[in-house]
Amino acid sequence: MFLNKNKSVLFVLFAVLSFALPQYAQKKTATAEGTVLQRLQVMQQKLDSMRRSLGSAASVLKEETKDKKDEKNNANSPLGRLRGLEKEASKLISDVNSLRGKVDRSEKYENSDVDQLEQTVAEMNARVDTALLETATARANPASEVGTAREPKKKKKFLGIFGGGTDEYEELLGTVTPGRDRELFVSATREIRKNNYDVGRLLFQTIITTYPDSPYLPMAKLAVADSFFLEGSTSALIQASAGYQDWLTFFPTHPLADRVLLKIAESHMRQIGLPDRDSSRAKVAEQRLKALLQQYPTSILKKDTEERLKQVQDNLGLHNLYIANYYYKLSVDQQKGGLKGAQSRYREILDKYPDFGFMDEALYKLAVTYLVEEETDEAARYFQRIIRDYPNSDYVEKSKEQLQLIGASVPEANAERMKILPPEDKSFIQNFKNELFGIYPMTIDKNGVLMTNNFDKSKFELIDQVIENQGDISSSQIPKALTTVISQRQAEARPEQKQEQK
Repeated sequence: MFLNKNKSVLFVLFAVLSFALPQYAQKKTATAEGTVLQRLQVMQQKLDSMRRSLGSAASVLKEETKDKKDEKNNANSPLGRLRGLEKEASKLISDVNSLRGKVDRSEKYENSDVDQLEQTVAEMNARVDTALLETATARANPASEVGTAREPKKKKKFLGIFGGGTDEYEELLGTVTPGRDRELFVSATREIRKNNYDVGRLLFQTIITTYPDSPYLPMAKLAVADSFFLEGSTSALIQASAGYQDWLTFFPTHPLADRVLLKIAESHMRQIGLPDRDSSRAKVAEQRLKALLQQYPTSILKKDTEERLKQVQDNLGLHNLYIANYYYKLSVDQQKGGLKGAQSRYREILDKYPDFGFMDEALYKLAVTYLVEEETDEAARYFQRIIRDYPNSDYVEKSKEQLQLIGASVPEANAERMKILPPEDKSFIQNFKNELFGIYPMTIDKNGVLMTNNFDKSKFELIDQVIENQGDISSSQIPKALTTVISQRQAEARPEQKQEQK
């Protein structure tokens, strides 16, 4: 029934996309971590971030060692070590771009090359973090300059990202000064709110790699994952999921842990396509949502989690239904075999997705497969279940007819199930739009854990509370609902602040 209603949509979609899909399919070699192009894009972003961090740290040491030629040319000195890693990062970026060019041109390449390069980048990331931590002492300025004006240096490019101007963060990134971790955190938050995600991440990352004892470090790691989630591209969502998972590994008992686990699930939900496409993201999202319900049974997010789980399982159920219907048509309509394939998929829907929106269709067609096999008792059981549990289904009358033909009893409808209605039919335009853009409608909160997607100056967010608390947040300060906003800023403002705002 569901497929029949959408035949016209699928036909038009096929006509529109028939020219684009073959080329797209060649590039989309899917893996657990995304397509090859997505994986290469993630690698490039990581290497760019490493190179910028190394460059900023090295620029400070270069100033300090400009009169020390031996130390400047020594590969084992702090400066030499950072410069060496910076060159390695540049070489790896070249390797990534070279491999990406082969993929773009549909040239032959080995999957093992992608795996090996991914492993090399991960190892490089660990070495860079270690080097930045171990050279922090050499970059240290024991006298705190917090609160004093910094004279920005002129550079050709702002953090190597934008066109000419002033690099206001070069000294902040490179010099290690007591109290600067807070300044970095505040500046990073401001940049993320302006959608300058690369700059904000670099500032947060500097806290992690330069101030290992900072009280802001846990929330800086969480804010980095948030920045990827807010950015929202496919490669960013892959990194958001990894960042949230990494944070959860280190802080599993933190009051924000349940929200972080929900964001991992939502990172995958935002990558879920239509049910007739790859279901790997939906399966991972389902696992994370189930884990949240199991690990945090009293969480205030329980209702939101259950709603998302229902939507994800409907997507997975439809994925199975499409496959089952293919075998059903092959075996029942065309009598070419495949009956067991249809039965196994229908039964999987019954076992795994009890609240599936199209359960009545699965039950009816499963019953028909048993009629074909002349197992009337088994068929009657499923026909009776439709009449009893889905009294508003389009399959009720057909089920009654079949029961009468095989001489089985027709049950009464369950009064408690009278309110269960079939899913609403979407308009042709909505169906076409979903098919064209691969959209499967789901409830997803696109705000991060600490920061909102669309910053509103009048709102006081969780990250503002972190800054006010000098680095963390208590369970009593976390809203008792799924929101990143704590309050209106005006409500928290002191009288003198209100006067200034006027």
